[in-house]
Amino acid sequence: MKNHKLGILKVRDNFQFCGEIESTQRFEFVGMCVMDVITHYDLLVDENNDPFRDPPPLQEYMNGWDGELFLESLELSNNKNVLEIGIGTGRIAVKVAPYCMKLTGIDISPKTIERARENLKDYSNICFVCGDFNEYGFVETFDVIYSSLTMMHFKDKKQVILKVAALLNDGGIFCLSIDKNQSEYIDMGTRKVKIYPDTPDNIISLIDASSMNVANVFETDNAYIIVSNK
Repeated sequence: MKNHKLGILKVRDNFQFCGEIESTQRFEFVGMCVMDVITHYDLLVDENNDPFRDPPPLQEYMNGWDGELFLESLELSNNKNVLEIGIGTGRIAVKVAPYCMKLTGIDISPKTIERARENLKDYSNICFVCGDFNEYGFVETFDVIYSSLTMMHFKDKKQVILKVAALLNDGGIFCLSIDKNQSEYIDMGTRKVKIYPDTPDNIISLIDASSMNVANVFETDNAYIIVSNK
């Protein structure tokens, strides 16, 4: 199994949203099932693999991708409309919802969204959307858009960045966390999911070609954080 044990067993929980699915079939590959992302994340919920409910040491480990500095970069306030691309089961949303006017979370996995509704039931300012980010027709724009460990599920990254730019209000913030890992699969031992690794240079070039501007780039032990303004 590639990478350190916790990395591959827990980080996969955070790859909650995927915008492009090559196939909804399962394939046999060297004795291992290579499956579509919706099935994979639905199965994680069935297996009760929920990072929202992780014990503190594992939650602290996940902060290596989107911890305090990531949250500070969002510049949240109670008059801001926020979008999370890949809300998953709500691990980051629970830290964002108390500090914004409204949070919309989109995710492509139906069972993941249902678990997020359950985990975040105490917050009345969250709107849950089950759908493909690239295909979903949003009827509002946002002051803040963020995503952590999600871009790797998009093959057409240019399309994602352009849609983010179109949905972001003038003066808004887009904060993106991308994994340093360059593997082409999430490897669960018994199944694999195809992903599309990111590099900061590629993402920055796409942002520079949009109506957004890169304001800050920094790195953690496990990720690159790219903060952009419009």
